[in-house]
Amino acid sequence: MPEISRSSSIVLKPNLVTLSSPEEGATTHTSIVETVIEYLQEEGFKDITIAEGSWVGASTEECYRKLGYYSIRDRYGVKLVDTKKDRFRKVSAYGIGMEISETCLNAGLLINIPVLKGHCQTLMTHAMKNLKGCLSDKSKRDFHRLGLDTPIAVLNSILHPGLTISDSICGDLDFEEGGNPVETDRMMASTDPIALDAYASTLMGYTPEDIGYIREAIALGIAKSPEWEVEELSKPVSASAKPNGTVKQLSAYTAPVEACSACYASLIRALKIFGDEGGLRKLGNKKIAIGQGYRNASPELGAGLCCRNAVKHAGGCPASAKDILEMLRSIQ
Repeated sequence: MPEISRSSSIVLKPNLVTLSSPEEGATTHTSIVETVIEYLQEEGFKDITIAEGSWVGASTEECYRKLGYYSIRDRYGVKLVDTKKDRFRKVSAYGIGMEISETCLNAGLLINIPVLKGHCQTLMTHAMKNLKGCLSDKSKRDFHRLGLDTPIAVLNSILHPGLTISDSICGDLDFEEGGNPVETDRMMASTDPIALDAYASTLMGYTPEDIGYIREAIALGIAKSPEWEVEELSKPVSASAKPNGTVKQLSAYTAPVEACSACYASLIRALKIFGDEGGLRKLGNKKIAIGQGYRNASPELGAGLCCRNAVKHAGGCPASAKDILEMLRSIQ
């Protein structure tokens, strides 16, 4: 851990993307957060905050409640911040503006505690992308409108976690919101989140060049070094766990344009269930439109509020997998 004053403010940034338990492969194990707090307090650090903002459409406070963070707050005497309700500072870099939580920006030490998971749009979500939880919901939507990869890279030129501790114990290697955990019992750490993501990509069967926001960070000169400065904290039970390819197959039935992760994840989940029921053949060559780019369009099939003008659509912001599934089942 970097050398800092014991009076410095320390912010822990877990991944609490949605109401899903760590055992489902979507959120940071609370035992890791607790262990970090205990270590910091034993070392004399007193100003400790847990800060997170769940994805658009989800309640951070509900995540805190379900996953026991209020109990952690009370037991250890730390602060708990919902970044959705924090004060934001407008920051720009590389021509991209964003609103970032002041709690995260002002931290004397930001400790990033992501989960290594698959992602329906970026293939992988881990250290770099976990910092999106420090943004306002408006900026999260803007990131999707801009294509995710470049904005995520730029965000990492502004926020600099002094330490990233990777929870790769049982991340879902296909779905960001969990449900298909893959046990590896692996944990890693690095002072360089880009290097950690580059290494993590190889563990999932990719190369760093396969992950768009790593490519962008290198192209923009944001990456500090092409070398992987990563420390393995545990010996994994499986070093060869890989995504099963389900998301890639199902994405062939989608037509995303500036789609947000929560909505797109619901669509992929609904398509998975629909496929298990044998319903995908009904779609033929049809694709389901999704994303902010369809606000003024009238596609045949659409999911989410942005596609409300579709001939047949499932509403909501984000749309739920249940409602999308009902729409799919209604196709003749």
